[in-house]
Amino acid sequence: IPISNCLNSGYNEIYLLTQFNTESLHRHIQESYHFDYFSKGFVEILSAEQTQSSDEWYRGTADAVRQNLKHIPLQDDQTVVILSGDQLYRMDLESFVAQHIETQADITIAAKAMPAHLAYQFGIMDVASDWQIQRFVEKPQDPEILKSLYLCSDLRSKVKDASDQPYCMASMGIYAFKASVLKSCLSSEYHDFGKDIIPQALNHYKLCGYLFDDYWEDIGTIA
Repeated sequence: IPISNCLNSGYNEIYLLTQFNTESLHRHIQESYHFDYFSKGFVEILSAEQTQSSDEWYRGTADAVRQNLKHIPLQDDQTVVILSGDQLYRMDLESFVAQHIETQADITIAAKAMPAHLAYQFGIMDVASDWQIQRFVEKPQDPEILKSLYLCSDLRSKVKDASDQPYCMASMGIYAFKASVLKSCLSSEYHDFGKDIIPQALNHYKLCGYLFDDYWEDIGTIA
């Protein structure tokens, strides 16, 4: 699904980071994606590996990217899109990246407007009308904190088919990074983007939200 989103958006330089029970996935990728020589496109598989410098498997999403930076040639002015592998959705990633560039954000986080009573399941962002993220709260439980995270009226008006109930901006775990910012963030020891990297980055960088207003499901939460 994320590979299809990339290709349908015109992005064909794709790295697939895998770790658990991956033999059949690798075979599927190798058999399914063949690019014309002149397109320079690829889907390159980067499996977790134990090396002389590290004997650790991936300890989280950020750690997975960190361990593979040595395999990915990045220029500081490039944009890196990081996608989750366990979500069902169809997104125009070109539009996502266009807003990232237009707002001059260091990091942009794709988000889905969720009814407030479901917010406890997600990382929730407090987003201003100019898309800039003011706060990020992981799975808020306190009713007063949750109330302070309700979607502002300007952004709520952009949510199609919204009911009268309050909404919050829930992170989809999909990110656009300036490459230089990504390298800086991963110079830490933090293991996970949602729990660690993003909350810490709020103190140092410009973070913006991107409203994705279409079907989306986290496959990991389907009963």
